[in-house]
Amino acid sequence: MNQPTPLITTEQLAAQLGDPSLRLYDCTTYLEPAPPGSDMPYRAVPGDKAFEAGHIPGADFLDLQGEFSDASAQHFFMMPAVAQLEAAFGRHGLDASKTIVLYSIGTMMWSTRFWWMLRSLGVDARVLDGGLDKWKEEGRPIATGAPKGYPATTFKAAPRAGFFVDKNTVAARIGDPVTVIVNALGPQFHRGLEPSRYGRPGRIPGSVNVPAATLTTADKTLTALADAEAKFTAQGITRDKNVILYCGGGISATIDLLMLTQLGYDKLTLYDASMGEWARDPGLPIETD
Repeated sequence: MNQPTPLITTEQLAAQLGDPSLRLYDCTTYLEPAPPGSDMPYRAVPGDKAFEAGHIPGADFLDLQGEFSDASAQHFFMMPAVAQLEAAFGRHGLDASKTIVLYSIGTMMWSTRFWWMLRSLGVDARVLDGGLDKWKEEGRPIATGAPKGYPATTFKAAPRAGFFVDKNTVAARIGDPVTVIVNALGPQFHRGLEPSRYGRPGRIPGSVNVPAATLTTADKTLTALADAEAKFTAQGITRDKNVILYCGGGISATIDLLMLTQLGYDKLTLYDASMGEWARDPGLPIETD
């Protein structure tokens, strides 16, 4: 079912609670320090305990790394085979005939990641603007306990090409006049001014910086479209360009992707492994200020 917009407000969601066609999912993951001696940038901890402590009534919980990522990959959160995703989404009662709403805690990037994954599979979902934080701030109802889940479905993907690219494609596009490569990490990491937990400090050469954090407001909602448009155009990101987004692990960059999609940009892709791969590969070039 095509959705008119990738966002849904807390008010709109509240009006839909109890609708039998609604499929509502908490997508939260927490990044915790890696154990001493580990060469991983962090530990990925599912937000199931936070879910049990408080969630939007009727919601189910999705474990991004545990169920919806490639467990054999060297990096966290890598897109797995379509068959794995079909089985996992089917277990959680998700299919294209339902109204799918995604939310997360603290930052919208976990729900926007699932939104981008589902889009790549041919399914349009909606992301709760402001997530659970705004929902609770407004005093809306909260349930506790483990997820009850939805009846299982047969999820059939209709994959769309071009949603993800690898390091070879990114490397080949450096300096391409019709491509702009965009880093969604903070400016201190983009400029290489602070040590990176991903490896070598710095950025993909020639890339520009539109931090995901600058696209959200104090109440965790996304900034106005005109504000986002100004940030993108200031960095030379225009609708005629092929736009490659990256960040640390292919998560926060999906906030930029959602905003660009809302603005009508359609030549968009995500470098899935992002700096988690690029910064550790000495064969790939890196740039600092």
